[in-house]
Amino acid sequence: MRPSKRAPDELRKVTLERAVARYAEGSCLVSFGETKVLCTASLEERGPPWLRGSGKGWVTAEYSMLPRATHTRTRREISSGKPSGRTHEIQRLIGRSLRAVTNLPAIGERQITVDCDVIQADGGTRTAAITGAWVALHECFTWMRGRSIISVDPLRDHVAAVSCGISKGTPVLDLDYAEDSAAETDANFVITGSGGLVEVQGTAEGAPFSEAELLDLLRLAKAGVSDLVALQKQAIAA
Repeated sequence: MRPSKRAPDELRKVTLERAVARYAEGSCLVSFGETKVLCTASLEERGPPWLRGSGKGWVTAEYSMLPRATHTRTRREISSGKPSGRTHEIQRLIGRSLRAVTNLPAIGERQITVDCDVIQADGGTRTAAITGAWVALHECFTWMRGRSIISVDPLRDHVAAVSCGISKGTPVLDLDYAEDSAAETDANFVITGSGGLVEVQGTAEGAPFSEAELLDLLRLAKAGVSDLVALQKQAIAA
């Protein structure tokens, strides 16, 4: 039995609440169980310098965890003057995931920054951030179209992410912290609405995992992302 009493293929309760930040062009508060992330999308009227004159825009992301998102207070990374390696890796992952489904020339020479701030962490913060960031980005593009800043929707597809792992010999979907901290294998999958793989991260914590186990995790992840995409569609239609 899993610590959360869920079935092996069962997601935590997931909610996606959009338009939660008054001033942002797009926003979404995403919850995966007790993990909660605030995602806001901000439009800048100029793109990064290396794209100047290209006619192409850019989507990037920043990720941070609030000091009391965890059981004990963690020091704000601004105090050390730079983000940690983990933070840098996660925000690059979020940016890559969003760009994978975005028609960048359709934005024009503009940049959209999606900030993902973890309010409460209980495992799967990066996967929750990606799933909520897509909703915030969609809201931003809707805002831009409503003001004739762009004429078409730059999003080509949905993208969402979910964790999977092998816990006590069983492949399971959407690990919370209790499960993640003890799992033999931990993996994150970023998958588009049409089933394309954007990124797969997998790590064996003890014995190596087999190809068959990887495929079992992939099947779980695809089913989980299908459910997440359905929730994204409900959120943007509300």
